[in-house]
Amino acid sequence: MPKLLQITAIHPDAQARLAAGYELVHAELPQLDAAWLARHGAEIEGVVTGGHLGLPAAVMTGLPRLRVIAINGVGFDKVDLALARSRGVRVTNTPDVLTDDVADLAVGLTLALLRRLPQADAYVRAGRWPAGEMPLATKLTGKRIGIFGLGRIGRAAARRFAGFTDAIAYADVTRQDVPFTWHPDPVALAAGSDVLVICAAASADTRRIIGTPVFEALGPSGVLVNVARGSIVDEPALVAALQAGRLGGAALDVFEDEPNVPAALIGMENVVVTPHIASATNETRRAMGELMIDNIDAVFAGRPIPAAVV
Repeated sequence: MPKLLQITAIHPDAQARLAAGYELVHAELPQLDAAWLARHGAEIEGVVTGGHLGLPAAVMTGLPRLRVIAINGVGFDKVDLALARSRGVRVTNTPDVLTDDVADLAVGLTLALLRRLPQADAYVRAGRWPAGEMPLATKLTGKRIGIFGLGRIGRAAARRFAGFTDAIAYADVTRQDVPFTWHPDPVALAAGSDVLVICAAASADTRRIIGTPVFEALGPSGVLVNVARGSIVDEPALVAALQAGRLGGAALDVFEDEPNVPAALIGMENVVVTPHIASATNETRRAMGELMIDNIDAVFAGRPIPAAVV
């Protein structure tokens, strides 16, 4: 059986299928140093990883028999695609199957932030309700929703937000045939939005593109929701804008240095944080794992790959 290096967890059902078809070597990314590669690198033909982990170029070059990097997720910004192409290594991911969950969470985080749901839960659990009602929250219905990145997930999020408002706009590299207002850049989009939802893919072009000018355009009553990648947001600038009251709030599922979250964000009442759970349902993680293994099987069988990046 081909030997795979697995550096991320997958759904138990998919794990059982993977173990039945392949010899697995489990390791964490920090373990994959020169000494580890010298001992094991020549045996590895495939890598199972997550979009949040990718595969460092130094590790890729230390695996001379590598044939496939299988990402259990959609993001591939942490894989050097040019290097993979040059070595004939296939890179695969799992698009579509997680679109609904991520779009659902975008709406859920927005509601949690505006309606202060985490605070309301804590209020009841702390026994404070008998002493009086909570302060009023903010309505979602009718708000102007801006979506940065109108790909699969962005479109799915837009459809869901359409149940709350007719005022939906987007920014993307090209104008699309959709019934939403197009803006050429995220600053212009933010200026016309009450809620800015990040659904864009991470890349060199989008790194920290959501920064101070965007926060200034959103203003003290605007909020940011990120279900994409932490690298897209200038995190120090976000903290500064929130601390100064120049931005109204943020709901974040992703961070620049996961799983490390700035203490300043955790301590803010106008911030909702979740541990990168956008695709974290049994149904979706199972489907992701199945598609990921279908991709691996196709590589080793010489068949067309269901979801190939490279």
